[in-house]
Amino acid sequence: MRNVRVILFGVGAVGSLIAKFLLEKDGVEIVGAIDIAKDKVGRDLGEVLGVNKKLGIEISANADALLSKVEADIAIHTTTSFLKDTFPQIASIIKHGVKVVSTCEELTYPYYTEPKLAKELDTLAKKYKTTVLGTGINPGFLMDTLVVTLTAVCQKIEKIQVVRVMNAGTRRLPFQKKIGAGLTVEEFKQKIAKKQITGHVGLEQSIAMIADALSWKLDEILVESVEPIIADKAVGSKDIKVEAGKVAGLRQKAKGFIKNREVILLNFQAYIGAEEEYDAITIEGIPSVKQKIQPCVHGDIGTIAMIVNSIPKVIKAQPGLLTMKDLPVPSAALEDMRKYISS
Repeated sequence: MRNVRVILFGVGAVGSLIAKFLLEKDGVEIVGAIDIAKDKVGRDLGEVLGVNKKLGIEISANADALLSKVEADIAIHTTTSFLKDTFPQIASIIKHGVKVVSTCEELTYPYYTEPKLAKELDTLAKKYKTTVLGTGINPGFLMDTLVVTLTAVCQKIEKIQVVRVMNAGTRRLPFQKKIGAGLTVEEFKQKIAKKQITGHVGLEQSIAMIADALSWKLDEILVESVEPIIADKAVGSKDIKVEAGKVAGLRQKAKGFIKNREVILLNFQAYIGAEEEYDAITIEGIPSVKQKIQPCVHGDIGTIAMIVNSIPKVIKAQPGLLTMKDLPVPSAALEDMRKYISS
């Protein structure tokens, strides 16, 4: 019984963390790596990852060339959040008959925001008898898949509300910058206008996935404008100091409506200095369900786990573009990965 053969498509911050975790797993073998960053191309993957040993895997900028010469079962795709940008990359993987698990947020449920591209990917995946999945911690689990799972105990549902609050001070510096921490309110507004700050990507996808799972026909999904969260006192992380009156992070809400009635509300907050971190799901219905995880699940750690733990299920899944609601109940793959493939 051979190892599961994995290609890394993207060796950035998240891709590198996933790669390091894969190196710890039994039954998994990294057989190739793709990235376009000039400081990575041509170098040994082990050197780029900083694992103090060479792995004999040279990072390539030519995806087609690598996919043509290396036999792989699945590609871990970690490049960008938007499907229009990732579509050519994922399509190239599919055409080589390799399955895909991607962190692309819009791919977690692309049928609402990018229906044409979603249909093209699904058709292409079925043609080449392969499978594509977009997942992660959020979107991918906390504000959608977990919600859908909790609805299983309900006879009736009136409304669903999900709140995620993160203390960004414990996260990576790029994430802190991404949410505008340390900026003045005016600087924050300017970066929003220039789309240098985009807010949380995936709220629309999470709402659409929940609605689809419940067979709710939403009349509208409204994603509200990103709002700055202003520090009322000086706060900071090891990298960024936020003075009182400056931006500590951001808040964004999204809502799903049926006949002008709000039936789904997602509330995402990430800011330095959050005194309480949590993931909370409230389902109003029969029975009502209230679930709260404290502290909130760590984004990077959770995303790495979701991607790696999805590998066996994607390998065994039917061809096509799938979402988390289409797969078996998610679970950790703690043992030798080959056990989950052969069972």
